[in-house]
Amino acid sequence: MPNSMNVVRRIGLMLSLLFILVSTSVIVIDGVKLGQDFTGGYVSEFTVMQPISHNELKERLNDYIHSPYSLHERAHNQWQVYQTPENGQADVDWFEQWLAQTNAVKLDSSFLGAAAGEELIEQGSMALLFATLAVMFYLAVRFEWRLSLAATLALVHDVLLTLAVLSFFDIEFTLTVLAAILAIIGYSLNDSIVIGDKIRELIQAKPKRKVAQLINEALAASMSRTLITSLTTLGTIVSIWWLAGAPLRGFAITLFTGVLVGTWSSIFISATLPQFLGLSSQNYTRDDSEEVKRQLAEP
Repeated sequence: MPNSMNVVRRIGLMLSLLFILVSTSVIVIDGVKLGQDFTGGYVSEFTVMQPISHNELKERLNDYIHSPYSLHERAHNQWQVYQTPENGQADVDWFEQWLAQTNAVKLDSSFLGAAAGEELIEQGSMALLFATLAVMFYLAVRFEWRLSLAATLALVHDVLLTLAVLSFFDIEFTLTVLAAILAIIGYSLNDSIVIGDKIRELIQAKPKRKVAQLINEALAASMSRTLITSLTTLGTIVSIWWLAGAPLRGFAITLFTGVLVGTWSSIFISATLPQFLGLSSQNYTRDDSEEVKRQLAEP
């Protein structure tokens, strides 16, 4: 059983490294679709009196809107049309014509300038950067460098895979999605710390045992907690996904993906990579002579 577990962890680690390469390629090739929070543009919201499907409403709007746009259902019978700034002011004249020819009720019509979008991109990027740097500093202080490097790579893995999913399914990157990314960083870090602490504890307590066996023991000891936490969190996320509607759908999808890949990376990167980097009990063994000198120097 231990040998089979070691093989599974090796395969999982290689798959994780492959996922990082594939995710990076997807993001570079397709890019991440920025939402209106970041790009700016014209937003027109209205309510229709009778239920209507997305495709049917879009066919009707095509008679009025002659430039690229996106249509989203915000709530029951409430719809939003978004047009990018380069479409020009003349392209929003359709809204009044549409309202005059239908029984739709106007809710809002507004414009978010490009300057506001650029500011959000800058502030959001800084928030993500500082959060990542703070996490890396914390890991460097708390763990031996092998465990620290593995936990950091797990964070990179989780963020890249989540962004790749958003890019692949053409999900807009909005402020709520950014909040979900930051939550994923915290969630993944928590799992990595729990497993890393258990590995360190076992290595210090059983220095003569093989590191691979101790890592398997650490995973077995923390697996039930990890799975229960993940399943409970996923249940909450699915409820948000199902009941909260379109405004929080991107948030829920991002968190759902992040929890899944975060649980995966905690096992196959945070716990497995240190073994291949040469983690051993000697990394936690103090030099006796130095310890004696320290004790003699104390008053």
